[in-house]
Amino acid sequence: MKAYTSNNIRNIAVLGHGGKGKTTLCEAMLYIACASDRLGRVADGNTVLDFDSEEKRRKSSVSSAMAALEWDNTKLNIIDAPGLFDFEGGAAEAVRAAEAVLIVTSAGSGVDVGTEKAFRAADKKGAAKFFAVTKTDSDHRNFYKTFDALKEVYGNKLCPTIIPYMEGNITKCYVNLMTGMAFSYDENGKATKVPVPEDSVIEEMTSAFMEAVATTDDALMEKFFEGEKFTKEEILKGLCIGIFDGSIYPVYAVSGLTCAGVDQLLYGLAWSAPGAFGYAGEKCTYENGEEGILPCDENGPLAAVCFKTIADPFVGKMSFFKVVSGKLAPDTAAYNFRTGEIEKMGKIVFVKGAKQEDAPAIIAGDIGVVTKMAGVKTGDTLCDPKNILKLAGVDFPKPCLSMAVKVSKKGEEEKVAAGLTRLMEEDPTITFALNKETREQVLSGLGEQHLDVIVSKLKNKFGVDVTLELPKVAYRETIRKPVEAQGKHKKQSGGHGQFGDVWIKFEPCDSDDLVFETAVVGGAVPKNYFPAVEKGLRDCVAKGFAAGYPMVGLKATLYDGSYHPVDSSEMAFKTAASLAYKNAMPKAGVAILEPIGTLTAYMPDENLGDIMGDVTKRRGRVLGMGASEEKGMQELTAEVPIAEMGDFTTVLRSVTAGRGHYTLSFARYEQAPQPVADKVIADRAAENEE
Repeated sequence: MKAYTSNNIRNIAVLGHGGKGKTTLCEAMLYIACASDRLGRVADGNTVLDFDSEEKRRKSSVSSAMAALEWDNTKLNIIDAPGLFDFEGGAAEAVRAAEAVLIVTSAGSGVDVGTEKAFRAADKKGAAKFFAVTKTDSDHRNFYKTFDALKEVYGNKLCPTIIPYMEGNITKCYVNLMTGMAFSYDENGKATKVPVPEDSVIEEMTSAFMEAVATTDDALMEKFFEGEKFTKEEILKGLCIGIFDGSIYPVYAVSGLTCAGVDQLLYGLAWSAPGAFGYAGEKCTYENGEEGILPCDENGPLAAVCFKTIADPFVGKMSFFKVVSGKLAPDTAAYNFRTGEIEKMGKIVFVKGAKQEDAPAIIAGDIGVVTKMAGVKTGDTLCDPKNILKLAGVDFPKPCLSMAVKVSKKGEEEKVAAGLTRLMEEDPTITFALNKETREQVLSGLGEQHLDVIVSKLKNKFGVDVTLELPKVAYRETIRKPVEAQGKHKKQSGGHGQFGDVWIKFEPCDSDDLVFETAVVGGAVPKNYFPAVEKGLRDCVAKGFAAGYPMVGLKATLYDGSYHPVDSSEMAFKTAASLAYKNAMPKAGVAILEPIGTLTAYMPDENLGDIMGDVTKRRGRVLGMGASEEKGMQELTAEVPIAEMGDFTTVLRSVTAGRGHYTLSFARYEQAPQPVADKVIADRAAENEE
């Protein structure tokens, strides 16, 4: 690939609902641009971009993938993002690296959830928006119904650009409204110029296109109303202005399977998609905390952000960079803002799926990969040591489904931890932690499919076979009423004996730890034995009375006792304290405490009632509701027992058709209802018997 300057580079994120033909369209773009020698098909498992073994097995994308192509003296970096909601992290990576988003939907499908999410992601980033309607040459697929559905949601900003001419259910040719030309395509995607058909629909769409272009400039609007034709230069200028300022969303009719219209899409992206060079610059934060704008300048100081990592045990670590200013080269002194270290540069390459092409450098406005940078993580900023700054990282979704990891072979827990640590490097939407209380390894992700992929990668890449189970809940125990009890330890078996005698008052208190106090008078228990009494009690509360869960909210006051000048010892008083605890607990009204979480859920207006009902069934208490900042969405706040939330992710997505999302954070412990407490105690007893 030849060298390109910043003004001739375009970074395009391809987003949309799963199954609408994103990867197929990207493959067609690569094939038509001669960046690939064959037209890969998802069903055949031979695509350039779905190269991971999991993607081939599932026949769908599970991570973002990138490939560069050349078209009309322009370099297009195409970033194919997964459409399944369990893999939204890939979409976040793609959007971070791009200035334009190509939203893919299919003819006849209307506006689906993936379209809505892609549009919101592009809108939040401030990226230019393009629509590609695929499968337009399939029988009984109507481009115009989809266009009308899109227009109903996104209004007059939607601008028809490449449209199909149809006779019945058959697409005869594609009309380019930018150039006023029409093309028919053979089965290999080869275009043949044909006369523009005389058709009322084409005339209507042409008028809509010209009106959209006219709205970008007063002179063009005046020319439009006077019925004068625009020049090619005026059309392109108006279109670019509208795309850049967000007043125009071009719509392209294409077919990924036959490549029909794909060449016209490539021309449109090369001509009108903005690159980093066209913007004022990116926001940054300097070392002193001041904010600024960093322009895209090849000759400026280095500033690059790592937006994706591949941590392959065989290939090694690959860090994907979007360079905002300057260039990344083998001799570049790259300062890592997070670590404060100068990073040693590895080999620099451009990628086309799994294939690599050596590159001398990555310049401002471009995307590339640096290999074997051990100290770099996704989201890190590399900058000039003389101009230290931080760029925005990647806005990843937070994990919402947690499962306990169970190894098939005992002793492989460390291998699991090592493998998951590597996988977390390339997928920041997963977390992994050891719950010391339940002694479980807990894996968290975005959904069932997401965790299933992680399990498969653990087996295929790291040779560890695991299964997933619902994690244990970390309950607590407490007492409900004050009680006093004696603990007396006396043992005489010849020689030196053991003697310890204590009276302790136990009462509820507001504390997550044992509160130990003394009120001994007259030296009934010498002060030097107080620490032993406390140690004995702390050992007891670590494993509660009713079900063996930690005891909290307990105040113990040592107020009386006795000792023997010869036989008393620290061990004797420690034992006496434990006996006092065991004697007191049956009379203290021990209760089970369950963890309560604060739930903030977002769902469409029409699903609010269903989700409220579901939360109530989970013993949740609704605290409030109201309109969300997201258009058409409601925000619901509630407190729910964490033990009841195991399948909430699946239910929320099912009820809302994937539109809903939520966060759940620990709030406090609360006394469990007696039926729940009884079950917890019974389950714990059964577990101990196994």
